[in-house]
Amino acid sequence: MAKLIIDTKLLGSIIIAHLLLYITFRDSTVFWYLYTGAMLFLISYVVFLGKSKEHERFSYHQILLYGILSGVLLYMIFRIGNMALNVLPTRLDNEVIQAYRRFSPHYLWHYISLVLILIPGEEIFWRGFVQARLMKIMDVKYAVLLSAVISASVYLYCNLKIMMIITFIASVFWGLLYAKKRDMPTLILSHLTFDVLLIFIFPIY
Repeated sequence: MAKLIIDTKLLGSIIIAHLLLYITFRDSTVFWYLYTGAMLFLISYVVFLGKSKEHERFSYHQILLYGILSGVLLYMIFRIGNMALNVLPTRLDNEVIQAYRRFSPHYLWHYISLVLILIPGEEIFWRGFVQARLMKIMDVKYAVLLSAVISASVYLYCNLKIMMIITFIASVFWGLLYAKKRDMPTLILSHLTFDVLLIFIFPIY
C-alpha cells in the first residue's frame, strides 16, 4: 500500500509537470512568467505532499567546496561538448544559439526569479522529490537515469532537441551528486554555479 501511494504521488507530479511545461513553452514571449509560475506551483506541490529530508548535513565550507567545484566541472563538460558539436555534422550547434536567444534572462526580475525560484525549485522538485521517491522503489542508478529521462522529457514541448540533451546530462550529473551527498544546499549551489558560468560569465555560444 505504501508503494502504491508513493507511485500515485509520483505519477501525479510528473503529469502536472508535463501539463505546466506544455503550457509554458507554447508562447516564448511569456516564457519567464509561465515558467516562474509553474515552478512555484511545483514547489508548493512538493511542500504540500512533504518532500524528502536530506540524509546528511554539511558545513558551509563543504557546501561551498562541493557545490562550486561540481558546478565548474559540469560547465567544463558542457564546454567540451559544445566544441564537439561545432565540428560534428549536426545542426545542434544552431539549436544552442536558439536556446540562448529564447531562454536567457533579460530583465532584472528574470535574474531574481532564476536565483530564488527556478534553480532551487528544479532541484527541490526533480532531485528532492521525483528522484528521492524513485530511489525508494528501485536501485539508485536506475532512479538517477529514470529521473533524468523524466526531467528531460518535459522539454519535448520547446522543439529544441538540444534542450532535452542538456537537461538529461545535467540531471544525471546532479542526480548522482544528490545520491552521493543527499544535501539540497550543495545541489542548489552547484546548479547556480553552473548557470552563472553558462549564462553570464562564459556563454558557450
